[in-house]
Amino acid sequence: MKKKWSLKYILKEILTTLLILFVVSMALNYIRKPEINENIYSYELTDIKNSKIDFKLYKGKPLVVHFWATWCPVCKLEAANIEQLSKEYSVITIAVNSGLDEEINTFMKEHELNYKVIHDKSGVLAKKFNIEVYPTTLIYDKEGELKFTEVGYSTTLGLKARLELIN
Repeated sequence: MKKKWSLKYILKEILTTLLILFVVSMALNYIRKPEINENIYSYELTDIKNSKIDFKLYKGKPLVVHFWATWCPVCKLEAANIEQLSKEYSVITIAVNSGLDEEINTFMKEHELNYKVIHDKSGVLAKKFNIEVYPTTLIYDKEGELKFTEVGYSTTLGLKARLELIN
């Protein structure tokens, strides 16, 4: 018996596929999620514009810490999402093994990005946080507790939803 291609059938198939993709994505995120024992709020670092970033000053409001790399194709796709998020929330990004500061600055200009970037030249900070997959996004609540870890591509809407959950 042949199945008719009705609108109801097509919508059901699309929703089923999206649900399966969502479940697989969440499972992969959970499997690849790093175990983080490091306290980001104990760090005072310098960004690529030579400004000091004292993470203690970010307590009292949600904080997004985003590990990425200029050589990472998924990071490039996600960069606009992080830029959008940085307009409403505290966002600090950490570019890992991404060449010279000038290369990161060029990348930022080419993609019209303005968020704060710390250059983890040799990946030392990423190692301390057990970050092995890029991009990885850490979301802290206003008390400084790590609430969400997103591994791989995240949409602006998904990140905002997580931030609203902890607000």
